[in-house]
Amino acid sequence: MKFKFTKFFVLIIFVVTISCIEKTATKLNEKVNTTQVANKPNIVVLLCDDLGYGDLSSFGHPIIETKNLDKLAESGIKLTNLYSAAPVCSPSRVGLLTGRSPNRAGVYDFIPGIKKSEDNRDLVHLQAHEETIPALLKSVGYATCLVGKWHCSSRFNSDLQPQPNNFGFDHWFATHNNAGPSHKNPKNFVRNRQEVGEIEGFSSQIIVSEAINWLEKHEDNNPFFLEVAFHEPHEPIASPENLVKKYLPKAKNREEAEYFANVENVDIAVGRLIEYLQKNYNENTLVIFTSDNGPETLLRYEKAKKSYGTPGELKGMKLWTNEAGFRVPGIVSWLGKNNFTGTSDAVVSSLDFLPTFCELAGVVLPKRKLDGESFKSLIEKGKFNREKPLIWAFYDAINDHRVAMRMGDWKIMARLEVDNKELPHIHNLYDGNEDFVKSAKMTDLVLFNLKDDINESTDLALKNPKVFEKMKKEFEIQYKELLAGSHIWTRGEE
Repeated sequence: MKFKFTKFFVLIIFVVTISCIEKTATKLNEKVNTTQVANKPNIVVLLCDDLGYGDLSSFGHPIIETKNLDKLAESGIKLTNLYSAAPVCSPSRVGLLTGRSPNRAGVYDFIPGIKKSEDNRDLVHLQAHEETIPALLKSVGYATCLVGKWHCSSRFNSDLQPQPNNFGFDHWFATHNNAGPSHKNPKNFVRNRQEVGEIEGFSSQIIVSEAINWLEKHEDNNPFFLEVAFHEPHEPIASPENLVKKYLPKAKNREEAEYFANVENVDIAVGRLIEYLQKNYNENTLVIFTSDNGPETLLRYEKAKKSYGTPGELKGMKLWTNEAGFRVPGIVSWLGKNNFTGTSDAVVSSLDFLPTFCELAGVVLPKRKLDGESFKSLIEKGKFNREKPLIWAFYDAINDHRVAMRMGDWKIMARLEVDNKELPHIHNLYDGNEDFVKSAKMTDLVLFNLKDDINESTDLALKNPKVFEKMKKEFEIQYKELLAGSHIWTRGEE
C-alpha cells in the first residue's frame, strides 16, 4: 500500500508541476506578445493633394496660417528634402503604397475615368500582385484604414479591378479622384463598397471625422495604420466662408483667399486628429505629413481658377521634373517617443515609407525590387545617408527634361529624343509604344548642386566634369534598369 500511495503521490505532483509550467509559459507568451504589440507603433500618414512646398507657414508662406502643422513640426522633424514618387497624383500614391517606382507598377500618369484608348490607359490600375504598406502591416496584426482619395485604379468600386480592401485596408471611405462636385458637401464617397451619397460639410473635416469614428471602434490592443488622404487643396476648391473672409484683406482676389482658406481648413482638420491621438494614443504613434506632388499652375486648365499654391523658392510646379514638381513639405512626429527633433536636410522619399514602416513593425520586406530604403535612423537619431539614388521618368512632363535623378547633393536631368526629335508626350507605356520609348536617348544633360542652388539656376556640367561624368554614368545605369522593369500594358490584361 505504501508503495502504491507513493507512486500515486508522485504522479499527482508530476501532473500539477506540468500544469504550473504550462500556465507560466502561457503567461510568459502573453507577456511577450503584449510587449511585441506595444513595441509596434501606430502609424498615421497625412497626405495632401497638390500642396506646394511653400504653402505652410513653417515652410515660409507669408500669409497662410497652419499653426497645427507648425506645432507638429516643432514636436518632431521638419524635412526640407522630402520627395514624392512622382510629380502627379496617381503614380505618386502608388509609389508611396508600394515603395517602388510607379513605372514598375505601370502607373505613368494620373489615372482618368474609363474611356477606351489606343494606349490602353483605361486598363491602368494598382495590380493585385503589388505588396502594399497596409497589407504588410496587417500581416503582423495591424488594423488598417484609408479615408479620403484613392485614385489608384481606373475602375473604382468595381469587381473588375482590385479595390482598397484588396490591398490590406480593413476599412475604407474614399473617392475615386477628387471630391465632387467640390470639397463642400461631396456626393461621391464610397464606404467599403457602398455609395454614401451627399455628406454635409467640407471634405477635410469629413474624412477626419470618419478616421476618428473608426479609431473609436478600435477596441483591441493591436496597433493601427491610418492613411488620411486629403483632397485639398486640389481643385475644385471650396472653403468655409469664415476662413475666406479672414484672408480677403490679404489676398489678391477672392479666388486666392479661397485657396488660403482651403489650406488652413486642412490644418484645422489635422489639429482635430492630432488632439484625438494625443488623448488616446499618445504613447507610441508615428505621424507623417506630406503632399502627393507640387502645386497646380493657375489656369493650366479651365477649372484651375483657384490654384494659388506656391513652390516657394523651388523651380517649376506640378507636372515638372524640376524640384517643385515632387519636392514637397514633410513633417515626421513620433508621439510618445523621445527621438530626434529639429530640421533635417536628409534626402527622403515617400518610396521610403514602406521599408521604414516595415522595419519599425518587424515586417520582413518583400523580395521584389524596392526603390525606397528605411530612414528609421533619421527618426531615432537624426542621421540618414541615402544609398539609393532617386530617379523619376515622367513622360508627360511640362518641362523639357523629363528624366531626372538625385544622388547626394547633386541632380542630373535629361531630355529624351528619338531620331533627333523630342519624344512625344506619353501617358502610358503599352505594347504599341514600348520599343519606341525604349529607343529614346538621353540628351542635353544638365547638372545642379541642390545644396548650393535650390532653384536649379546654374548648370554645372561643364564646371564640374568629374562629378558630371560620374552622375551621367549612374544616371544611364539607373534609367536603363528602370526601363527594363517598367510594366507594359496590353489589351489582354482586361
